[in-house]
Amino acid sequence: MNLLGTVLGQTFIGTITERFVEGGLNGMLLILACLLLAIFFSVKAFANLKGDIATFMKYKKMISQVVLLGLVISFANSLFGLIQGFDTLEASGAADPAIIAGGLKITLLSPLFGLFVFILGHTATFILSWMRNENAEKTKPKENV
Repeated sequence: MNLLGTVLGQTFIGTITERFVEGGLNGMLLILACLLLAIFFSVKAFANLKGDIATFMKYKKMISQVVLLGLVISFANSLFGLIQGFDTLEASGAADPAIIAGGLKITLLSPLFGLFVFILGHTATFILSWMRNENAEKTKPKENV
């Protein structure tokens, strides 16, 4: 069972790495930087969960902004890839469906990773908000009505 997990893990990581490089290394590295920044700000927000509300909100806002930037970069990278592909297609003068399909597949990799970063970041902000509200409810004094 351990061998199966190792093989599946290496295959999965290898596939992700291969697709990452196929998506255009420059743009994909920018998306990866946004993911790493989102993780950094998430850790800081979780560490400051019971601290100052202004600092907590600052980190939460930074998470939202950096994952949105990753999404925008991914779509810009996709558009640049499409333009480059159409330039190559125009220069060759031939439109082989296999080449077009392969180019479109590669063009869609960047937005896929950008959406992944966006979903992870917004999931983190949702969990942070939920945990902060739960902590506020626990520490809130009960009123007698």
